[in-house]
Amino acid sequence: MMDTGAVKANFMALQQLIVQRIEQVDGGVFVQDAWQRPEGGGGLSCVLENGAVIERGGVNFSHVYGLGLPPSASQAHPEASGKPFEALGVSLVFHPRNPHAPTVHMNIRCFVAGAQTEQPVWWFGGGMDLTPVYGYEDDARHFHQICRNALHPFDETYYPRFKQWCDAYFFLRHRNEARGIGGVFLDDFNEREFAWSHQVIQSLGDHFLSAYVPILERRMHMPYTEQQRQFQAYRRGRYVEFNLVFDRGTLFGLQSRGRTESILMSMPPVAHWRYDWHAEPGSAEARLTDYFLTGRDWLASGE
Repeated sequence: MMDTGAVKANFMALQQLIVQRIEQVDGGVFVQDAWQRPEGGGGLSCVLENGAVIERGGVNFSHVYGLGLPPSASQAHPEASGKPFEALGVSLVFHPRNPHAPTVHMNIRCFVAGAQTEQPVWWFGGGMDLTPVYGYEDDARHFHQICRNALHPFDETYYPRFKQWCDAYFFLRHRNEARGIGGVFLDDFNEREFAWSHQVIQSLGDHFLSAYVPILERRMHMPYTEQQRQFQAYRRGRYVEFNLVFDRGTLFGLQSRGRTESILMSMPPVAHWRYDWHAEPGSAEARLTDYFLTGRDWLASGE
């Protein structure tokens, strides 16, 4: 049985839990902005800008529906083409002010097409990934360990499988460079039954705060220089490139005529591009690409 009502309740509760916890860390208050989609559905965008810790962050919930899937979804699922659909999800991005604190992304989502037909099509997707500006091995290990903890009770093959998927997905092919140090990512996930797949994706969402908040609290008060802020803006440019060129969630949101302000909330408030710039060999900036952005197995012994 496909109980999208339970999915919606879970997603909305998770959104508010994350908002409340990040407000405790930052001291600021999220603006909560409800919106409606003319073609059907709507959502709630919770946005924090210019906070003490989070320079820009948002936690969005959406539940949209319509008569046919947009190309970004139907291309991968031709069997769902032309069927009425509904899509639910929570998507978040936090861009901390301190360059030593990493950017983080998480989303969980559910699609159902043709729910009232004899052959409905459904799938879940999502994951979380970490994008540091200055890399720290203990942060990377902690984040990946929590990702593993979220998935291991369901199937011991899930973490290595979805870690590899994350490394492959969050990759800027035109740069031949990873966006960050990864995490886990899955899409088109409909293993076993609907309730089982929902539990898997729900576990990822439930583990987000324990994966990220300890890292944020460890780094958010570290001293930094203006030069390090400039490097942060340079690396944020890579984040923008990925979201606008490759991100399936961004494409789905725009093609389904979702709320543009909410979709592009994921963009950093400041980003720079420099022509043919290269970090000084041996520097902390160079170590990011030479050591951290290389698809490492952070849970391997001796790593």
